[in-house]
Amino acid sequence: MPGVVIKTLTKRYGDVAAVESLSLDVKPGELVSLLGPSGCGKTTTLRLVAGFLQPEIGEIWVGERCLSSPTSVVPPERRRMAMIFQSYALWPHMTVAQNVAYGLRFKAGVSRVDRDRRVVEMLRIVQLAGFESRYPGELSGGQQQRVAVARALVVEPEILLLDEPLSNLDANLREEMRFEIRRLHESFGITTLYVTHDQAEAMVISDRVAVLHRGRVVQVGTAEDLFRRPRTRFVAEFIGRTNLLDAVAAEPGVATRGALRLRLASHGMAPGAPVVISIRPHEIEPVVPSRAAPAGANILAATVQRTSYLGDAVDYHMQVNGSDVVLRVTTPPPARFGGGDAVTLAVAPEACVPLTGSDDDGR
Repeated sequence: MPGVVIKTLTKRYGDVAAVESLSLDVKPGELVSLLGPSGCGKTTTLRLVAGFLQPEIGEIWVGERCLSSPTSVVPPERRRMAMIFQSYALWPHMTVAQNVAYGLRFKAGVSRVDRDRRVVEMLRIVQLAGFESRYPGELSGGQQQRVAVARALVVEPEILLLDEPLSNLDANLREEMRFEIRRLHESFGITTLYVTHDQAEAMVISDRVAVLHRGRVVQVGTAEDLFRRPRTRFVAEFIGRTNLLDAVAAEPGVATRGALRLRLASHGMAPGAPVVISIRPHEIEPVVPSRAAPAGANILAATVQRTSYLGDAVDYHMQVNGSDVVLRVTTPPPARFGGGDAVTLAVAPEACVPLTGSDDDGR
C-alpha cells in the first residue's frame, strides 16, 4: 500500500483559511486520525485528499503520484480511494448485497461471478452474512455502518477515507464499532485517514493521531505521546482532562507561581520565562496519613472545595493553601474526603509537564 504525503496544504473560503499550511506524512498501511473540534479543518482536509476540492497552495501525493496541486487535480474516481461518509450514503432501494457490489460494477476485469464471491466474503468479514437480501431501512445503525465499510473495502482501495463514521451511533454501539474498525484495519492494512472529534475514538482506532487547530496540525503522535507529552495548551486540554498552571521558569527543573514552587522533570527554559505546566488529575496523589509521601514528590497542602462521585472515579476540586491554584484531582472510589477537609497532595516531578509549543506554529 502507498502512503499519503500532504505538503503545506492551504484551502481558503474568501478571507477564511479552512486549512492553512497543513503538512502530514501518513506511512504505508498506517491509520492516522485527524482529530479536532468543529471548524478546525479536518473534514476539509479529507475532501482535499479525496479530490472533491482543489487547494490554493500545496500538494497531495500518494506514493509517486501527485494527485492535487494548485494547477491540477486528479478526479476522485481516478484516485484509487474509497470514502465512508457520516451519513453512510447507502442506496435505500438496493439490497445489502447490491449496495456492497455497487463499486465493483465499475471496476474493470471483475466478472459477475467474482463480484458475487467478493460480496459474500466481505459480508462475512464484517459479520453480516445472511443479510444479503435485506434493505438499509431494515437494518440497525451499526449494521448500516458495516454495510458502508464493506462497500468501501470490497473495491480494494489503496487509500481509505472515513469522515466521522460513528457519530450517528449510540454510545455503546459506537464503542463496539471502534474495535471493529480497528480489527478490519489490522486485517486489510489499508492506508487510512480517519476524521473524528472524539478523542477516545481516535485513541482506540489510530496508529497515530494528528491534532488539528485552526486549520493546522499542531501535534502528531501516538495516543500515549499526546496524552503524556502534549506540546501545547490546546493539545493538553483537548486530549483528556488536565490542570494548567501559568508559571515562571526558575532554576533548571523548577517553576514558580507566586509562593507555589514545583519541581519538573525538565523544561530547558531561561529563568524568568513564562511556562505553562500541565498536570493530569489522576497524577495527583492524596497522601494517606498512615503512609509516607513518595520520595522526591512535590508536596502541597490543600483544602477540598468539592467532591463528585462518578461511579468509576471520584473527582475533587482542591484549593492549594496560600495560592489561587485550584487543582482537579481524580482517585478511585470510594470518596475519602469531603468539603473543607485538609489534604496533603503529592505530585511527582515527571507529572508536571511544561508545554513548550505554540498552538499556531503548525508543527
